[in-house]
Amino acid sequence: MTITSLPLNDGHTIPQLGYGVFKVPADDTERAVSEAFELGYRHIDTAAIYGNEEGVGAAIASSGIPRDELFVTTKLWNDRHDGDEPDAAIAESLDKLGLDRVDLYLVHWPTPARDNYVHAWQKLIELREKGLTSSIGVSNFLVPHLERIVAETGVTPAVDQIEVHPAYQQREVAEWAAAHDVRIEAWGPLGQGKYDLFGAGPVTAASAAHGKTPAQVVLRWHLDKGNIVFPKSVRRERLAENLDVFDFTLTAAELTAIDALDPGDGSGRVSAHPDEVN
Repeated sequence: MTITSLPLNDGHTIPQLGYGVFKVPADDTERAVSEAFELGYRHIDTAAIYGNEEGVGAAIASSGIPRDELFVTTKLWNDRHDGDEPDAAIAESLDKLGLDRVDLYLVHWPTPARDNYVHAWQKLIELREKGLTSSIGVSNFLVPHLERIVAETGVTPAVDQIEVHPAYQQREVAEWAAAHDVRIEAWGPLGQGKYDLFGAGPVTAASAAHGKTPAQVVLRWHLDKGNIVFPKSVRRERLAENLDVFDFTLTAAELTAIDALDPGDGSGRVSAHPDEVN
């Protein structure tokens, strides 16, 4: 089993499938990440606000895996966009992770009511120049936010990490990203269990056709569409299942049928709207 890596617009590469530790309890993170490493994961997605960077760091330290074989992402929280707060924030994250740099650092939300995300983005550019992160990107940015940071800094993010699953595909953002060589990272890739995705006809049909679980079919849909994805689980058997998606691909007809699960009116969103998170 080899996890596909994708090129980023800054010359680096990123494993297309990783392990996300959103809502993994702090006291269980080291075990969960260590098991993910044992199974073959090398891409870990965390964030300061998750409260579990220390557990990720402990798992990295005890893994024995060479640093250049790992891809670690963390994120700048909303109340740390101003002044030199991004410098302090990444220093704290690196200390908790036990690293001298991360592979990807993201502005977690644009917080448009605060109107300071351009400054935050400029600070991330500086952090990259200082070698504290190899790549920089954003999370939950919509097209107006993306257009503004590029216009005001001249620097395009490597990725935009957004809510994406079959019922909510954010096509406007995805089309902008494709046109500007920005990778889409899909959070909540399985819809967070907030609707019956696994019971949807196109998903169950593909599941039966390929002898895979509905979750594996949806993860394969993401991979086939070029999304970077990092499903979250704390169960070893589910971690293994989520990794077992590189021995099949969906047909064009299956992809089209799953694509059609998005009604196109935004009603499939299962989490907060970026304009309302401040």
